This record gives sequence, structure tokens and C-alpha cells, in this order.
Amino acid sequence: MQTRRVSFHTLGCKLNFSESSTLARTFEQGGFVRVAPSADADIFVINSCSVTEHADKKCRNLIRKLHRRNPQAIIAVTGCYAQLKPQEIADIEGVDIVLGNNFKGDLYRRVLELIERGRVQNVYSCDTDSITSFFAAFSSGDRTRAFLKVQDGCDYCCAYCTIHYARGSSRNLPIADLVREAEKIAAAGQKEIVITGVNTGDFGRTTGEKFIDLLRALNKVEGIERYRISSIEPNLLTDEIIEFCAASPKFQHHFHIPLQCGCDKILHQMRRRYTTAKFADRIHTVKRLMPDAFIGIDVIVGFPGETDEDFQTSYDFLERLEPAFLHVFPFSERPGTPAADFPDKVQDSVKTERVARLEELCHRLHASFCRKGVGTEQDVLFESTRREGMMFGYTGNYIRVKAPYERERVNTICRVKLGEMDDSQDLMGEIRD
Repeated sequence: MQTRRVSFHTLGCKLNFSESSTLARTFEQGGFVRVAPSADADIFVINSCSVTEHADKKCRNLIRKLHRRNPQAIIAVTGCYAQLKPQEIADIEGVDIVLGNNFKGDLYRRVLELIERGRVQNVYSCDTDSITSFFAAFSSGDRTRAFLKVQDGCDYCCAYCTIHYARGSSRNLPIADLVREAEKIAAAGQKEIVITGVNTGDFGRTTGEKFIDLLRALNKVEGIERYRISSIEPNLLTDEIIEFCAASPKFQHHFHIPLQCGCDKILHQMRRRYTTAKFADRIHTVKRLMPDAFIGIDVIVGFPGETDEDFQTSYDFLERLEPAFLHVFPFSERPGTPAADFPDKVQDSVKTERVARLEELCHRLHASFCRKGVGTEQDVLFESTRREGMMFGYTGNYIRVKAPYERERVNTICRVKLGEMDDSQDLMGEIRD
């Protein structure tokens, strides 16, 4: 077989990045040459997202762009959009393979079969009723940190979300298997692992194990110096988990906790599993045990029925909490979800104005958080990114730091004194060791 070039295009979450990286290793082991997403290729693999209509549109546009780049190339699409709307993707000119999440692990084999028998349009396989397989995955090679997939699927049926349709029920690998995956990451020289999943804190549905036991086991893996929990639901962020992270030198003071709305009326309509009082209690507990903790919060604006007063309630709640960052999303109506049929839709122009207000609040909150680091000494893990003679890295509590580029410092943890903040909210670092 002639040497063929394959490129991977990943849309959406950290989970997708871990899965794309694992797929890429399979192709490389089979003799394919992986090329950059911007390069021409013989096979284009798209790992799709479907969290919003914008994500679907982005995938469709990417398919058309890649087909124009090389009309002879094989285009294979997998991921959540492929799971939810396989025929819609298969109907796009240039698409050869569409595989839902249950069949993601078959992608390499399907590409080989297609090459062997000649190109046949719209070969797709997608079981939309029962998603039961677990595609083990971790990212490697192109990042200082690795994303380790520990859990997949979700049993929460929030009113606005299609992920439980796209990813299936909550499931996981045994802790022992995940420890072995972490050991592979350590052997490859990566220093930091980000623990990822669809509903990460719900780990254990398959095996009867607990998320806290997974954290304790990973904490013992030699060679990994840092862990971050990518996202965890507030009702699953227990005191035990917070106390463990506060005591462990490996688990960083960094939490990503989805709120979605700071108004109890809207939270109830969203079918979330907590109140603002419960959420505030979790934030206060983290800050009490880890005063320097970076806390990122997801927020949806413009959910059906959200009045100006509801939004202001949410805004004021967030302002009082003083998180380090806000990830703000306008509500995107997804067909087939309960929220699609809710009355009192919010106009797009109103959503846009509310997003802008929260993004301005985020800018202020993040700047305030980063300024607290000025003058302190922190451990920074520097990455390979080089721009205008500078390298960049993150402190344990996720403040981005820049320093003059030194090749030997890449993928090392350095003691750094943090200086002034620039317009991008990066802090200048002076390496001390």
C-alpha cells in the first residue's frame, strides 16, 4: 500500500481531542503519515460536535472546504453530529464514511476497506438506539498535557441538551485500566493530565467504583506531576473531592464547574440538579480550602422564558461569586429536546446583548484574578508554543505566563516570579531556577 497522508479535524470538547489523538495513533501505526489540518491529505477525518446549531454548521462548512481542497480525498466523519444526523452528513458531496460514536473505534478499518474496494459514496453505520461501547482514549504527541478519557455518556437529561442522545448512558473503564493509560502517558514524557469525560464526576456507573478512588489511584502514578479535572457537575463535587484536591500536590487548584444560569427559576426549567444556593456552597468550599483556586463557570444566556429580571439575577449572582472565568454561550435550540418546544423564546438580539455583558464581566473577573498573582513565585509548566520570541505556560491555578523562549525549558516545570499583566491578561515571568 502506498504511503497515504491523513489529517484530523477535531471540533468541540476535550473528549473529542483525546479520541482524535487515539485514532491518529492507530493510523500512524498502520503506516499512514499524519499531516497538519492545514495540509493537503488523502484522508480527512472529522470528529464532529453537535452541542449547538453553530457546531453543526461549522462541520458542514469544513466538509465542503476539505472536499474543494482535494475532491479525490476520502472524507470520514464521526462524533456527535454523525451520531445524531448521519443521513444529513452523508448527503453532503464528498463524504464517504459516517460513523456514530458507537462505531468510532472502527474508523481505521472502514477506511482500509474503502481503499481496498474502491471509493463508494456514503458508507455509513450508526446505531442511534443503543450506544454501549467505550472507546478508550488519551491525547498524545502534540501537547504538553494529555487529555485522559475516564468516562463517557450522561444519564442527566437537561432540557436543552442532546448529549445523552449523542453519547449514550454514563459508562466508564475500570480504575486499573485507566491507571495503565496514565502510565503510558507518563512513559511518553508528558507531565500533566487533564481528566475528561461527558459527565466526569459520574464515573463508576459501569464498575461500581467511585470518582474519588480514581483520583487517589491516579495520584500514585509516577512521572505525572499535575492533574486537572476538566469539568465536574456541582452536585457531584463532594467535600471529599475538594479536600483531596486541596491536600494533593499533584491535583491543581483549578475547577471547571458548569452553572448554566444563576437564577433558580431558569435552573428548574433547564432540569438541572442543584440550586444556586447549592452551587454557591460548592464555590465557597473550594475557596475556603484553596483561596488561590481558578474557578471557571459555564453559563447559558437566553434560555426560553429568561426575562430581563432573570438575567439580572444571574448576572448579580455571578458577580458575587467572583469566579476566575466565565464560558458564555447563547442558548441554541436543538431539535428533539424539551426546550425546543418551550414558549417565550428570547430574541437573538437580546441574547447577543446579554452575552456581551457577561463577557465584559468575565474580562474584569479574570483580570482581577490574574493580578493577585503579580509578585508571587509559582511553578509554571511551559509549552512548545513560541510567539514573538516568547514561550507560554500555566501556573497550577491556570494563570498564563510568558517568558523569553528557551528550548530546554519546554515541557518542564520551572519556578517563576510573576510580573506585570499585559493587555492579553498574560503575566510576565522571570525564571528563578
